[in-house]
Amino acid sequence: MEYVYAALLLHKLGKEINEENLKNVMKATGVEPDEIKAKALVSALSEINIDEALKGAIPPAVSPVAPTSVGPTEEKEKPAEKKKEKEEEKKEEESLEGLSALFG
Repeated sequence: MEYVYAALLLHKLGKEINEENLKNVMKATGVEPDEIKAKALVSALSEINIDEALKGAIPPAVSPVAPTSVGPTEEKEKPAEKKKEKEEEKKEEESLEGLSALFG
């Protein structure tokens, strides 16, 4: 698969897709190139118009985002928020009561 990516990179940069260029790209990534794979890919790609193949490629399916409505979700959040606010107020009151006991 790395060789296909290398070939696509060369194509994108407008460079010739040949064995030497493929090997150089593979070396640049830190991988020791396999001469047989490079030769096989160059041979296979010589009969393919890459631009046409890319145009005909089916893009990956994008999962639709579930529609959200402001009303119902907002209503669901409000009780939870109100509950949290009440708990926070209660904690604040308790802490103030404790402080007032210290100062009389």
